[in-house]
Amino acid sequence: MTWDTAALHAAMPFTALLGATVVEVTPAQVRLRLEWDSGRCTAGGLLHGGALMGLADAAGGLCAFLNLPEGATGTATISSATNFLRGVRAGHVEAVSRPLQVGRTVVVVETEVRDTEGRAAAKVTQTQAVLRS
Repeated sequence: MTWDTAALHAAMPFTALLGATVVEVTPAQVRLRLEWDSGRCTAGGLLHGGALMGLADAAGGLCAFLNLPEGATGTATISSATNFLRGVRAGHVEAVSRPLQVGRTVVVVETEVRDTEGRAAAKVTQTQAVLRS
């Protein structure tokens, strides 16, 4: 399957609501982008932490899905730890997810969220349960 923005939105409808777009999708790395928009902000014009977390969760979930072991049918986030490192007031952010550990029952993914200048805005580590039908 080719993962473009339309495919992402079809597979994960929340990403369309969020406004996420695809930059790169491979099993080794998933990169999604979110443009700064006043509708995604909290007080003071900062991109809302929930928007950053939503983007990171979507990128991490897709990365985990692309690394599923044989016989698995999907994933579900069972834990997620976020460290916010910098506020974002303009431009865009990109979430880059990479698998840390791929197992039979869980996949652990690390996601870096960076601003337009490449500065770290957040770091997320999540554990995805491996689902089987």
